Amino acid sequence: MDTTSSLYDLTPIAWLMAVGVLIALGPLVWVWRRNAGSGPARRLHALTVLTLFLTFDLTLFGAFTRLTDSGLGCPDWPGCYGNASPHGARHEIAMAQSAQPTGPVTHSKAWVEMVHRYLATGVGVLILTLAAATWIVRRRQSRIPPEKGGEHHATLSAWWPAFTLVWVCLQGAFGALTVTWKLFPAIVTLHLLGAVVLLALLCIQAVHYRQAAADRLPTPVSPALRNGLIATTVLLVLQIALGGWVSTNYAVLACTQFPTCQDSWWPTMNFAQGFEIWRHLGVTGDGQPLDFSALTAIHYAHRLMAYAVFVALGVLAWHMRRIGALRLQARWLAGLALLQLATGLGNVLLGWPLAAAVLHTGGAAALAVVLTWALCESRRAPAAQIAHASENTAGRNNNSQRKAAA
Repeated sequence: MDTTSSLYDLTPIAWLMAVGVLIALGPLVWVWRRNAGSGPARRLHALTVLTLFLTFDLTLFGAFTRLTDSGLGCPDWPGCYGNASPHGARHEIAMAQSAQPTGPVTHSKAWVEMVHRYLATGVGVLILTLAAATWIVRRRQSRIPPEKGGEHHATLSAWWPAFTLVWVCLQGAFGALTVTWKLFPAIVTLHLLGAVVLLALLCIQAVHYRQAAADRLPTPVSPALRNGLIATTVLLVLQIALGGWVSTNYAVLACTQFPTCQDSWWPTMNFAQGFEIWRHLGVTGDGQPLDFSALTAIHYAHRLMAYAVFVALGVLAWHMRRIGALRLQARWLAGLALLQLATGLGNVLLGWPLAAAVLHTGGAAALAVVLTWALCESRRAPAAQIAHASENTAGRNNNSQRKAAA
């Protein structure tokens, strides 16, 4: 058997799709029955929120898969040694485990990896259903005149679910490459970023469906706050990328002290090696073992960026609390920022415990969702509205001054 056919065996694809449909069937039936009397926008909103929740769970389970070194529990794709489950591949797994008892392929790791693939297939089916349902609803609404109740005003464009469907297919391709390229650090990090983008896309749809169901628009905010939201989101994405790079290169334990690292505020670091992107795990681009100073550089860059992101989140949450429509998101941002600080310190000081590491990934994903939520619930206020608000404020100040003088 050649290398390509051993890495990509599509024989069990039908069984995997069947498992995905069975996993998705429960949430679909539950949402449709619970929202039977609601309008299409509310039903789609409910299904999108549930899909977002399950995708978030999938992201956590993906982190668990990576952190338990189960990513190569089945070294081919999409099945396990050409089977739909590890049960059918128990002979091959036993042989691999006997050759390497603590190696990447064991019975437990194979089940962890395959459960992750089953859940991913189920999420894919849900996203496919969302895309198809949205197109059907849009076609029906386009035939209803506005005066007869057509939800034309604020309904989400069907292109968003279509793009999400394309994205989840791309995410599946990166999942396959993660396995067949043997945990290539750049691919694993892109797979993590792809999961965060998928969460953001589903969040956008959920918020817009809710706005459509309530027939309302996002809340106008000042340009400064809107720019702060965008800038903080960019910083967070960069920090998640750095965090993925730390995790995939196993650089968490390069610094086991806080706030110093290796008894220094600026330890010996090799940034050129550490941030050489296109290389295999543990080696440089020319195949030489990665120096420890490179791992230190990876870890410390993530830590320094964490300070900036923590401050940005705090300042943003402080300003958002003054906006009624964004007060809930402000509380979430503050709480999640503290969670990230606690779990980040736990990873460093407690030797990278599994629970703290999974929670740290989950906290980063949740922050991305909350910032996306805040961006969708706000819009830049028109210049005329800002000028009017300034005039009203100045007028109130003048009245107060005149009353004080009298």
